[in-house]
Amino acid sequence: MRKVEVSSYNERWPAMFEEEVKMLYHIFGKEIISIHHIGSTSVPGLQAKPIIDIMPVVRDIYLIDSYNEAMREIGYIPKGENGIHGRRYFQKGGKKRTHHVHMFQVGSSNIKRHLAFRDYLRAHAEVKKRYGELKTQLAEQYPYDIESYIEGKNDMVKKIERKALQWKHESY
Repeated sequence: MRKVEVSSYNERWPAMFEEEVKMLYHIFGKEIISIHHIGSTSVPGLQAKPIIDIMPVVRDIYLIDSYNEAMREIGYIPKGENGIHGRRYFQKGGKKRTHHVHMFQVGSSNIKRHLAFRDYLRAHAEVKKRYGELKTQLAEQYPYDIESYIEGKNDMVKKIERKALQWKHESY
């Protein structure tokens, strides 16, 4: 059983992201259009589970499965869509997870959603603070129950996501 850990922001997270990006470009090459650091580790100052979330945007999501063996060779476990249509998901680190890769095809609405959420938290210190406090409290309340941890933050995540998408829309 994995322990739900939420830690203070680690200044090494961006470098850990960059190290992985190099390997992903080496494997996927021209299939990748761009790669984004998403999730809580991408927001300076935000408490997070110490897992780097990486979002490559690819030309054709259906070609990605042919790279599963290359991903295994660098320590990732391919999980297919893993509950989100049109995604290819990979985990690294076993029970002590270190990285998640969420691949989407260019044009997917999930790309916009993830980037808006990240950028909103980066731009709104008070929301970031409240979100971090909730995550810390939930990790303490449910140290071995990841489902309850996720469920506990679900309402706040959905609310932030709605505001973030509206905010992003207004900023264009």
